[in-house]
Amino acid sequence: MPASPSTARAINDRLALRLLQEEGPLTAGQLKQLTGLSRPTVADLVERLTAAGLVAVVGESGRQRRGPNARLYGIVADRAQLAALDVRTEGVTVVVSDLLGTELTRASVPIADGTGTGLAVERAVVLVEHAAKEAGADRLHTVGIGAPGLIDPAGGELRDSSGLPAWHRRLVAALGECLQARVLVENETNLAALAERRDGAARDRDTFVLLWLGMGTGAAVVLDGRLRRGASGGTGEIGFLPVPGTGALPSATDCAGGFHALVADEAVARLAGEHGLTAPRTATGPYAAALVGAAVDGAASGAGAATRFLDALADRVAIGTASVVAVLDPGCVVLGGEIGQAGGALLAARVEERLARLSPLSTEVRASGLGGGAVLRGALLMARDAAQDELFGAPSRR
Repeated sequence: MPASPSTARAINDRLALRLLQEEGPLTAGQLKQLTGLSRPTVADLVERLTAAGLVAVVGESGRQRRGPNARLYGIVADRAQLAALDVRTEGVTVVVSDLLGTELTRASVPIADGTGTGLAVERAVVLVEHAAKEAGADRLHTVGIGAPGLIDPAGGELRDSSGLPAWHRRLVAALGECLQARVLVENETNLAALAERRDGAARDRDTFVLLWLGMGTGAAVVLDGRLRRGASGGTGEIGFLPVPGTGALPSATDCAGGFHALVADEAVARLAGEHGLTAPRTATGPYAAALVGAAVDGAASGAGAATRFLDALADRVAIGTASVVAVLDPGCVVLGGEIGQAGGALLAARVEERLARLSPLSTEVRASGLGGGAVLRGALLMARDAAQDELFGAPSRR
């Protein structure tokens, strides 16, 4: 059954907008060539998108640089402003961007342990408001939030999780009320996987697992191009995975006896100490990431202690990863988070070699291309996609 004229227009408009997003400004002739549409159809869709305020003439192209055929059309990036938040137990970082995801401003605020729920929420909201004002945004269209904890697959809401501050859940509602914006929240590791697939180490993979190694431990599962959350939103809670070497078992409320006890920040820092390694502490990021980075440099120059530490860390990472590989057979595991990025190709190669001994399933192991910044990037991508879906759908209703 052929599409109705309105449906055909909507399809053509979305195709043109996608091309303008991916390729940048284009002339009508270039749009005709890339879409395969007729010249009159392209002229009509350009007129519709311009009238809707979604595209505008942003320059001219060609040798003559004059006339209608030379006009370059681009998406109106300031049609909407977006915000992305990376919410950690110790603070919040926000980025404000335009509709194309170009960063306009960035800011952070620490929130210490023991800070009351109301005060913590207030500090985070004020941070976002000030960042929006600095970026010149009168109103934010969409806000994307990456946070630790489980996301309800049905309602998309952050669920109560033991060990996480109460202000995390309150913040989502508070931002929606104060900013009058659409607020979306997703598990931080899931957003990191989205970012790695779009812009990082998994750009060529439809199926992979992201193993997050940072202050905490988690995993995100992408199968056949789709992020899998599980019945309760708990897919990837690998920190609770019972593994040998911890001396205990995890419980429903505490992952201290699980995989978390082997590869999270404190555990990796202790392991480095056992090998006599030290590194300068940084103001941001897990201390273990600095230790791993120093070990990589040391191992590259032949330092024995650094090499032995990386070998021991790879042994630990491979233990939990082998269980994931045995169940999912993802073909690719990305070592994400600050520690995964700091370990780089050297740690990834060691883990891959150990997996080859532990499992008959061929698995490539890659180092993160984005590290700790993947959560914020993923939150921005989530906000950008949602805003574009809403705004770019407008021409189809004309």
